[in-house]
Amino acid sequence: MARYTGPATRIARKFGEPIYGPDKNFEKRNTPPGMHGLAAKRKKSKEYGTQLKEKQKVKYMYGVLERQFRNTYDKASRMKGQKGENLLFLLESRLDNIVYRLGIAPTRRAARQLVLHCHIALNGEICNIPSAQVKPGDTVAVRERSKSLEVIQNSVAAATRYSWLEFDPQTLTGKYLNIPAREEIPENINEQLIVDLYSK
Repeated sequence: MARYTGPATRIARKFGEPIYGPDKNFEKRNTPPGMHGLAAKRKKSKEYGTQLKEKQKVKYMYGVLERQFRNTYDKASRMKGQKGENLLFLLESRLDNIVYRLGIAPTRRAARQLVLHCHIALNGEICNIPSAQVKPGDTVAVRERSKSLEVIQNSVAAATRYSWLEFDPQTLTGKYLNIPAREEIPENINEQLIVDLYSK
């Protein structure tokens, strides 16, 4: 399966929550996609189906493909601590996600595009790899020639700030201070379901 590039609202309706962020279209119509909506949806969901749905939701949320996601989980399982939390910490440490969290881009999709088009520098070096792992203490900045981009200026003006990140809106430079605590990650994710799925 290739990376999903279709309508974001359709996926939000599939999972019953705005996984890509605030969505006016989802608020107007939050029933499952398809001609029959809720009528076509099975009333009971089995344990495996619930676990699979949670994994798919996280994959769409962070824009990660199946092989990438499995590799990230394998890496998380080799780390000390709880596998589920380690998985979320690794996903949160991706460069495209850090760019999104800093407020440089309005969505993770937009952040991924900024990284791919070489608008972002990691520790002073241009980096065009969205999955690059950012470590505590690393700096993420917008390239000098890209600072005037309208999408970046608009996003910075309306950004939400997070305690584990430091950002200077004047220089458009941010710093990854520390790995966030689980309760600081605002997304509605039940990571234990993903651990149970992969543990079978």
